Order: sequence, then structure tokens, then C-alpha cells
Amino acid sequence: MRLQPYRLADAFDELITENGRPRPAAEALSRRLATLPDGELVKKQAAAESALFEAGITFSVYGNGDDPANTERIIPFDVVPRIIPGAEWDRLEQGLIQRITALNHFVEDVYHERRIIKEGVVPEQFVELNQPTWAACRNIRPPGDVWCHISGIDLVRDRQGEFRVLEDNLRCPSGVSYVLENRRVLKQTFPHVFGELNVRSVDDYPDQLLQTLQSLAHDAVDRPCVVVMTPGIYNSAYFEHAYLAQQMGVPLVQGSDLIVHDGYVQMRTTAGLSRVDVVYRRIDDAFLDPKAFRPDSMLGVPGIMDVYRKGRVAIANAPGTGIADNKVIYAFVPDMIRFYLDTDPILQNVDTFLCAREKDRQHVLANLAELVVKPAHEAGGKGIVIGPHASQETLDKAAADIQADPANFIAQPVLSLSTVPTICDEAIAPRHVDLRPYILMGSQGCHVIAGGLTRVALREGSLIVNSSQGGGTKDTWVVDPSPFRADFAPPGMSQSQSQSTGGGDA
Repeated sequence: MRLQPYRLADAFDELITENGRPRPAAEALSRRLATLPDGELVKKQAAAESALFEAGITFSVYGNGDDPANTERIIPFDVVPRIIPGAEWDRLEQGLIQRITALNHFVEDVYHERRIIKEGVVPEQFVELNQPTWAACRNIRPPGDVWCHISGIDLVRDRQGEFRVLEDNLRCPSGVSYVLENRRVLKQTFPHVFGELNVRSVDDYPDQLLQTLQSLAHDAVDRPCVVVMTPGIYNSAYFEHAYLAQQMGVPLVQGSDLIVHDGYVQMRTTAGLSRVDVVYRRIDDAFLDPKAFRPDSMLGVPGIMDVYRKGRVAIANAPGTGIADNKVIYAFVPDMIRFYLDTDPILQNVDTFLCAREKDRQHVLANLAELVVKPAHEAGGKGIVIGPHASQETLDKAAADIQADPANFIAQPVLSLSTVPTICDEAIAPRHVDLRPYILMGSQGCHVIAGGLTRVALREGSLIVNSSQGGGTKDTWVVDPSPFRADFAPPGMSQSQSQSTGGGDA
């Protein structure tokens, strides 16, 4: 079946311009898609999904009853990649490193001198130092004063095509395994396009991650013992935990595999106890140590925080890092950049209203139907109310929740997220996307993976890209200039159609 012509949505499209031509960085891909035989792209989509399934690349879904088919599945994957020009990516990378550097300074500061609070840049009411988790991290100094070892910064494009920061993820950001596997599958799906394009590699991420973790080792150890700590097989990101451990060649452990003995964290092995130097934990702070946090936790290691305080084990990300990644603190990151780095932010935030502020709250309550309301501490799209798509009952409840606990909510204007051509049934249609690049920070500096995870809202008109809410993923290609250029049509069109089409058709 021939794919139908591509009709642009009312948003910035990342592959096709308003006059129906492919953007320069996407020309080689567009030419390839336009020359595929009828039905071939749909076959490639099915083959890619099959390859992901056979590789066991799945995630778990909670709250789906007793049906096993509804508890574990592959994340929907689309074979039409997202393309970002290399020069644009270089600027993004600078902005990401700038942002994570400022956030790291903030975490270090609020647990020690608290200069940013004393000087009134970030109001103390928004820095929840009295919560048990955060209070337990006061006066701790992680190796090299690095807290934010592995971070994921969520970005979106506005109508003008400018990238803006939507959210900071500093605790246990997930999804990088899909970046690596998506790339593997796309190389198999479009080998000739990879031959034509200068696509930056993502294959070195496991090595970079291991080097970052090893750099945190507390002593001058020639070969530090690094482990990946998982909550277990029922965690939604368990595949990623196992995948990264395998790719790095390090043990995958659960809390029950570790013990504090002789003042160090030790791993139970068939040959006896073996000392652990670095724990890459994929478990929330509250469950990390039942002696320090939740006493009912069966997932953590009793006493690990005492060893950590003494500098005898490194933990990534550092316990307490999450104080900087709630949606209220997000609003102050541009101020952090100016305060700590004495420069203006390269990447701008989305405009944000803090409901704890009287003026902001009144504006939000008066304009709920036009705004997106977000709980400060939720993730994965939970609790979000998109005003234009919400019922009056939902809006009324949101208003009541805001009035009852204003400090727990922010609001932002509805963004028309950028779109990328996506296979929907047997046609190509625009679907909204965001982007999560991953930044590694260790004693040897920062490394940003080239591109990161593109998440796509597969339902028409939807702005929710989270996998738990029905979203999927795409491979992200950072493309540098190629000496080969060609004049050709975008997907689903003949060359003559492309030349004569204007407005919304491509």
C-alpha cells in the first residue's frame, strides 16, 4: 500500500518545512523513504518491533490486573528517526552541561553553606530540607563534590523551533537502554542511510558510564568494584538495570546481595564477601537504607548510609540529589546559573507559574482551562491536568487541590510540542515528541550522549509522551554535514508533488 501524503500539524515539524520540503539534515533520509517500494516501510516497522521483542526489550506496567500480557511489553518504537543537525546539537550540549553544573552547585550548597537561600535567590520555603530524606544528607560530601552523576534533562521545541527545558531528572533517570537498542535496530533497518549520513555514535555510552562510576571510587583502587543495584524484576525499568550491568560488565545486585561488614559495603559471592567501591543505585532514596530512611524497606542495605558518610563507598546518583529535581525548584534553575556561574542560561525554561505565590495562583485559577497544571513531586505524567483537554469536573478538582495545597503545584502554558513523521497504521502522520538527553558527570568532567531518547505521543493530538501513558520512542540522529546533497521528495510524495505543494501538505 502506498503511504498517504504527509500533512503537517499546527506545530514545528522537525523533518519537513512549511513549504513541504525536507529540512537539510533530513534530505538523505527523506530520499530513502520516498524510494521505498509500496508497503516496505510498514514491513520495516514490523521487523524492528520484532527485533526489539526478541531482544527482550520490555518495560513493566503497574495496575493492569492479573493479565500477564498487560504487565510487560515492549515500548512502541517508530522507525522514522528524529534528526538534529550537529551544529544545533553542539549548542544544546553546551546548555545541558551548563545546567547540570549549576544544579550540582545547588545541591552541594543547600546541604552546606546555603548561600543561595541566605541571599534570597531561592526562597527557603521551596527547599524542603526538613524532610527526613533530605535532612539525612546534610553535611555529606560525595567524592569530588559531585552529586548529579547521571542526569536526564527533558527538552521540548516550541512553535519557533527553539528547544526549552521542560523538566530535570536527577534521581534515577531511565530510558538510556532504549537509546542504545533503538540505534542498533535502526542501523539494521536503514543501513544505506547510515552509510550516506554522518550520524554521531551513541555506542560509547556504556564505557563512558563505567568510567564515570569508576572515577568516584573513594580510594586509589586500580580496578574499583562497581555494581548496579536494582529493586528487582518487578521494577518497570528492570530491563534497563540488567542491560546496563551487562553492557558495562559489572554485577547486577539487589539489596539482599549486599551487606555492611567490617565498615565497608560487601557483596555476597560464591567465593565469600567481596568489597564494593561504587553502587549505581536504581532505587529511590527512601528505600536505600532502612536504618536511615524507611524502616520497612526490604530493598535497601541496612547501614549503607553510615559507610557512605565515612567516604568508604560511592553512591550514584548521590543520596539527596532529588531535592533539586522537583517541578518548583525547576523554575529557579535559570537563577542558579546566574548565581553560581555568573552567566546567562543557554537553554530557557518553559514559562512557569508557582501556585505558592499569591499572584501566580490567582492567574492559574482564573485560566485553568488554558494551562497545564503539574504536581511538584510526581513523575511519568501522573497527576497532570491539560486544561484545554480537561472536563469541567477535572478542572474543578484541580482548582480545589491547588487551593488546598498551593505549594505542591505549578502551571505552564500549553506548548504545541514539535512533531516528527511517525508511522500510524499504514500512513505517516505527525506526532508530538520530546527529548531526554543524558549527561554524565564525574571527577573527569561531563559527557553528553549524542541525541538521547526521543519519546513520541502516539495518539493523535496527544501531548503525553510517557511510556506509561501510551507513548513510544524513536531513534535520535545527530547529523553532521555530508558532502552528498540531493533534490528529492519527502515521504509519501512524488518529487513533482513536493515541488507544487505549499501550506500544510508535505
